[in-house]
Amino acid sequence: MKTIDWKNVERILVIRLRSIGDTVLSTPSLIALKRFLPDARVDILLERWVAPLLDGFEAVDNVLIAGDELGGRLRTAREIRGNKYNVVFNLHGGTTATFFARASGARHLVGFASYQYSFLYNHRVPAAVEFWGRKEVHSAEQQLALLGSVGVQVGDLPRSRLAVTQEALDSLRKKLTAEAREGGVSFEKFALIHPAAAFDTKQWAAENFARVAEFLAGKGLGTVAVAAPGEQGVLEALAAHSRVPVITFDDLTLPEITALASQARIFVGNDSGIAHMAAAVGRPVVVIFGSSNRVHWRPWTDAPNEIVYEKFDCQPCPGHTCEVYGTPKCILGVRPESVFEAIDRVLEKKIG
Repeated sequence: MKTIDWKNVERILVIRLRSIGDTVLSTPSLIALKRFLPDARVDILLERWVAPLLDGFEAVDNVLIAGDELGGRLRTAREIRGNKYNVVFNLHGGTTATFFARASGARHLVGFASYQYSFLYNHRVPAAVEFWGRKEVHSAEQQLALLGSVGVQVGDLPRSRLAVTQEALDSLRKKLTAEAREGGVSFEKFALIHPAAAFDTKQWAAENFARVAEFLAGKGLGTVAVAAPGEQGVLEALAAHSRVPVITFDDLTLPEITALASQARIFVGNDSGIAHMAAAVGRPVVVIFGSSNRVHWRPWTDAPNEIVYEKFDCQPCPGHTCEVYGTPKCILGVRPESVFEAIDRVLEKKIG
């Protein structure tokens, strides 16, 4: 394995394909890189739909977009090749990410030895648990271990962070103000709820979130709930079951959701990318877990936070379906009272 002469590194590419949560949890690695080499160009390759998440993020110089089709990916590969990166970190490890890493022509390609095509990398680093000397690690720690294994300073474990752009904040204010006139929610005093999730094993019932909205109302907080465009049904169910007004949005951009989260008094929701966004803007968060790995996916923040769950021996699991009980008892068994208690504890803590 070649040694990286960091004094001569001028251009770095980080590859992190896939989801919102994956992208948010790559920000500690980006922060560590920019701090380690403040004069180097640090770029990141993301999928098109998630790329706006890093609008205004100061630890990245350029966001590159992985093409949606073969032609677009080939154009991106040529762009990457032309940028002449010295070092490429593949935080993802999949086939497409490996294609882009190899296409870069970089002298130093860094990936985990466990990757499917690890032989294509000249820096094959051991598992993150070996780097940290622990049996379990967080997703952010896993990515930081890739950097740390080749000499980047990561020991202080930077937390996830997102930027709030003025443009997103202004457009959000207009949308929320219009809705608030009808829903009776103050922009200065509200909670953000995200009642949707990728799988049934991660999605707490909308009726339970309605009880949360009522509990928050008792504390003087209005509720704003968000979901993706195809998830309007869960928002409608939440509003229908709630005895207090709930403002709902299924059409906010990712920068607008970031801005919304930054203004909320607290976030309450399922384990999801939106939860990681709220944590990354330093808001208190309460996250409800079902099938997910709680150690690997808990909020990566120094802000007040708690996770709520019911313990089952079968946790964690892939989450696509419940193979043990048929119905996901892990998420269905979480009591609203447990969430209320977590909200109380988090709200009592001061934000540092």
